[in-house]
Amino acid sequence: MCGRVADSNNMMKRKIDPRVLGALVTGQIVVGTLTVRDVSARPADQIRGPKMLWKIWGGSNLLGAALYWLFGRRRTS
Repeated sequence: MCGRVADSNNMMKRKIDPRVLGALVTGQIVVGTLTVRDVSARPADQIRGPKMLWKIWGGSNLLGAALYWLFGRRRTS
């Protein structure tokens, strides 16, 4: 049992590679910016829900941006 505790403590101390962290942060900035720009450019009748909600949620995290691109935009015909 002591070995298990030591293993879990080592995993918590593990550092993220700075290149991976940089790629994640860059991806978040790019996707968030594209999401906010799309919400701003679209008329309200082409967006499901309040525009301000999508700007805040879509620009702040990848899950919100993914949900906007999948469900927040109405399909134009």
